[in-house]
Amino acid sequence: MDHAWRARIMHGSVELDGFDLRLLAALQEEARLTNQQLGERIGLSASQCSRRRGALEAAGLIRGYRAELAAEPLGLRVLAFIQVTLSAHSGENSRRFRAFLDSVEEVQEAYALTGDTDYLLKACVTDLAALSRLVNEVLLAHDSVARLRSSIVLERLKQSARLPLGALRRPGG
Repeated sequence: MDHAWRARIMHGSVELDGFDLRLLAALQEEARLTNQQLGERIGLSASQCSRRRGALEAAGLIRGYRAELAAEPLGLRVLAFIQVTLSAHSGENSRRFRAFLDSVEEVQEAYALTGDTDYLLKACVTDLAALSRLVNEVLLAHDSVARLRSSIVLERLKQSARLPLGALRRPGG
């Protein structure tokens, strides 16, 4: 049975069962779990967890493991969202802007949008002066950018990188 399950993943048709979803949920909660600890949590042996984890990694469902750092104690106290409108709506201008973003360390996330704004950026900086430099000397200085609007986060109400795996469970599964 496990062999057929792995074959489906290798052909791009990923079919997850309840164990897979529990394994993914446990790793989202604590990525440092050993296969033994993972098995104890989800009711499988360490070797079964190892095989399943490896298959989920190979299928691209687990993209990596990393430490989550606390921004404020590190001195990164200002979180802002920046809406960017490009100066020209062409493929070349969009490619230049996207390539430029890779060099801007303060931008943690970037999204291409529909509507009046072309991109939404999430940026983390030390203070308002650093945000001013990012906006005026970095982003607005780039020739692909026409205008932008920034919003400073006053209070974070919720933060989660966890995917809603409960929505994937089939009734009775």
